[in-house]
Amino acid sequence: MSAQDENGRCRNIADSPGQEMVCENAPGQGRAGKNAPGQDAVRRENTSPVLRVFRTACTDPYENLAREEYLLRRVPAGEVWLYLWQNDRTVVIGRNQNAWQECRTEALEADGGHLARRLSGGGAVYHDLGNLNFTFLARRPLYDRAWQTEVIRRAVQSFGIHAEVSGRNDLTVSGRKFSGCAYYESGQACFHHGTVLIGGEKEAMGRYLSPNREKLAAKGVASVESRVAYLGDLVTGLTPEAMAQALITAFAAEYAGESGQETCASPARILFSETDEAEIARLREKYASREWIFGRLADFDTELTARTPEGMVTLHLSVSEGIIRGVQVFTDSMDPDHAEKLEKELLGKPFRREELRHILDVDAGDRQA
Repeated sequence: MSAQDENGRCRNIADSPGQEMVCENAPGQGRAGKNAPGQDAVRRENTSPVLRVFRTACTDPYENLAREEYLLRRVPAGEVWLYLWQNDRTVVIGRNQNAWQECRTEALEADGGHLARRLSGGGAVYHDLGNLNFTFLARRPLYDRAWQTEVIRRAVQSFGIHAEVSGRNDLTVSGRKFSGCAYYESGQACFHHGTVLIGGEKEAMGRYLSPNREKLAAKGVASVESRVAYLGDLVTGLTPEAMAQALITAFAAEYAGESGQETCASPARILFSETDEAEIARLREKYASREWIFGRLADFDTELTARTPEGMVTLHLSVSEGIIRGVQVFTDSMDPDHAEKLEKELLGKPFRREELRHILDVDAGDRQA
């Protein structure tokens, strides 16, 4: 099935069987969610939510991110939605990251790739057609990261691969990462999204991503490529489409099992009205805009980078007469509110390294100027 219509615009498909649902237009705003253990835990006994799934053939990152935000606005209480999507040759950075620090933008553009910024926090990732991206969407209390992560683990296990949860947001096999997740919330509506590495252009990750070397050293690896695993190397013939179907099956089975059902029905599929598509097109303009992707880059006199309990933090500071007059914070923290809090706390403070270390909550050895 073609991924584009006769006008070159991405067209979407819902591959799973079941009833159709048409979304309606609705406003909404949100903020990124914190990765605090226990926040999402719910009593799941006798829970039987309505499940819906949407698999898109579109590979345009800006439209895919716009559709994800639109789905978040529309997910109702009592339902859990699974959105499956792929981007072609794209680096996606976290909500508060510095695009120029995280990505070799000139190389990416020269190769016809795309740079995109998502709603959620966390670090930069590389997408191509060898990857499969997933998004779980639900309203509290059905939103449960551990439950959703089990869907991924269960799908991977169906191919005979033993997956483990590692760190704050990774899934690994034999100690190597094949999936990372990030999170976002808008009132009671939340999403949990990530990527499953299956195959693709393996050297591209090192060619386009430029992660902080201190962050790599903290993880005990020499390069971003050395710490990842591709599931296609472990299972001959494994494809993103096969993984998509496994995720849909695991999605239905996992939620049926928690509700005490002996069998699981196929999730219903989601379709979109013309009104929905018009709003998604408007959201796409935001995601494709230079202002959203690169943000404002303030003038600064000094730059400080530190590894903190919240993640890597880089401060761009403009100092006048010993006072911090301008602040810009870039971070891969799972909580994008962290950047705004730091900016407010630092603005107007005397420029003293000891004070900065105290505010960032790092030891002297964890800071580099």
